[in-house]
Amino acid sequence: MPVIKPTCIRDLKLRVNIADVVSRTVTLRKAGGGQLKGLCPFHNEKTPSFNVNVDKGYYKCFGCGKAGDTITFVRETEQLTFTEAVEALGKRFGVPIEYEEGSGGPSHEERSLRQEIFDLHDAAAEHFHQAFKARDATGEYFRQLWTEKRKFPMELADEFKIGAADETGSGLGALMLRRKFSEEALRRCGLFFIYEDTALTLHSLRPRFRGRLMIPIRDHQGRVVAFTARQTERTPEDDPAREAKYVNSPETPIFTKGNLLFNLDRARTAVGEGKPFVLVEGQLDALRCWSVGLKTAIAPQGTSITEGQLVLLRRYHAQVECFFDSDSAGQKAALRFLPLALKAGLEVRFLTLAGAEKLDPDLLFLERGLAGYDEVRRGAQSAMAFACRATLPDPMAASAEQKSRAAQAMFEIVAQAESEMTRSQFLGEVSSHLRLPLAAMQKDFQTFAQRQGRQAAARADAAEANAAHSPAPAVSAPAAHTPERHLLLLVLHYEALGRPLGTTLPHDWIDTGHTAGVLLNRFLGEFEQDAWPGTQHLDPLLETPEERALVAHLMFESPALDDPVKVAQEGLRQLRARSLEPRLREIELALANPHADSESDPISLLKEHSELQRQLRTPLVLAAAV
Repeated sequence: MPVIKPTCIRDLKLRVNIADVVSRTVTLRKAGGGQLKGLCPFHNEKTPSFNVNVDKGYYKCFGCGKAGDTITFVRETEQLTFTEAVEALGKRFGVPIEYEEGSGGPSHEERSLRQEIFDLHDAAAEHFHQAFKARDATGEYFRQLWTEKRKFPMELADEFKIGAADETGSGLGALMLRRKFSEEALRRCGLFFIYEDTALTLHSLRPRFRGRLMIPIRDHQGRVVAFTARQTERTPEDDPAREAKYVNSPETPIFTKGNLLFNLDRARTAVGEGKPFVLVEGQLDALRCWSVGLKTAIAPQGTSITEGQLVLLRRYHAQVECFFDSDSAGQKAALRFLPLALKAGLEVRFLTLAGAEKLDPDLLFLERGLAGYDEVRRGAQSAMAFACRATLPDPMAASAEQKSRAAQAMFEIVAQAESEMTRSQFLGEVSSHLRLPLAAMQKDFQTFAQRQGRQAAARADAAEANAAHSPAPAVSAPAAHTPERHLLLLVLHYEALGRPLGTTLPHDWIDTGHTAGVLLNRFLGEFEQDAWPGTQHLDPLLETPEERALVAHLMFESPALDDPVKVAQEGLRQLRARSLEPRLREIELALANPHADSESDPISLLKEHSELQRQLRTPLVLAAAV
């Protein structure tokens, strides 16, 4: 495996501003004291608790506790190894990555599979786009389909790199072999059908997409990770998915359908006050919105909306307008979406057009442009109004039993809201729409909630019983208040204390059974050898994710101390007492019971006892002042 030079890592962290890295995922705002703040990307929250310290190059969430540096952030948010994260940052910010001699650097066979598949998809997107623009029969057909049948402008095709795959696959396999992508990347990228026991040749690279309009799918950072392929008249009869109007790439190491939303990479920069996300059903709907100037449109990847997609959405903005087709399928999809959205903490409205029997976003914007958006916004329904009307269209004509069933269906949705106040407001709306007494509605909902609580408790008990029969994983205690942690904090914030502590503190006094002790022992050793690299260049000294996280946590603490030397000496005193007092107690016990251990020499024990007491009474002074 290639090993990146420590000097290269130090250079990368100096040249890359952590705010530039984090802001690709988190919307950051100034928070005072030179820090930036935003919604945490690692857990669902409504009040920002995710902090970035640009000067120190660290982030920390005071809600879930996640912390780290630039490299850690990329690892955590993109699920990369350390080497992959460094390589990705280097490529993204133009910092050359250097490798230790003999480690070879990343060849096509050795470099990270994920990064190679990203590169492969970039090449495929460009290849399909050039086929779309080519002055041949294939290009002419797909451009005509795009501009005349679908009535999209060519500028939009260039902006989104719309592509074309001809009946044979546009020579994609030959391109990838010429570019020398590894066999594993070609087998796992999802662009080809390859039998596992077949040798990889041009003939065995059977393209998955043929005779289809190619729409690149990008992740929230703008990287091409997959494709949606639209059926056309040129889709060949022997296509395994010939009858499917849309075919998506299969899931790969870089693509999970339930974790992505089409156009989120662009839309997230356009949302804000008065500009909510607009969720439409398909990619072409989102492209139509974009073409008329509605820049906040997003779409799921041909599957039902997932909780993971909505949590991702919530990072950037809390308001969503749902604009699905008004047919039966669209209404059912909207009802599936609503409880997940409430659970994710999103504020939802549903766009409708008064008097329209059938409403198709693509046709509406094609005919009326951005003015069509203003029209549907005027007829927007609240979440509860939409759900009630979809569940029970005519409450005036409904029987008591029908209203009761509708109320129970609404309880399932209302229960997903996090806030008691929100649930109370929702119940009021449901009561009004279903024409039911509010007091009765509230009482029935309380019964429903209690029943749900009992069921959840039963499931928890069953899970606990199952866990009792399984070996529990070993978890080390955080050791938040140990002397080691306090001294480690001092060393990181008052580096001049490092060498005096290293020369004064015996290493056997340090408990290395937890992360803080391991790091304190290691750092003091560096100070003793005059090899301390400084807090900006600690990467070579940090060996595990736990060590990196602890350092990030401590770097965010600000110990404003009047006398750090005095605090350090108190830490030394505690470590000395913890190390020597157990032996003192043993000696006192042996002297109190002289016949219990016949081999003990009382005089020797008394001398040792006296020496330990002397040591414990002697004030500890650091070897040098700060």
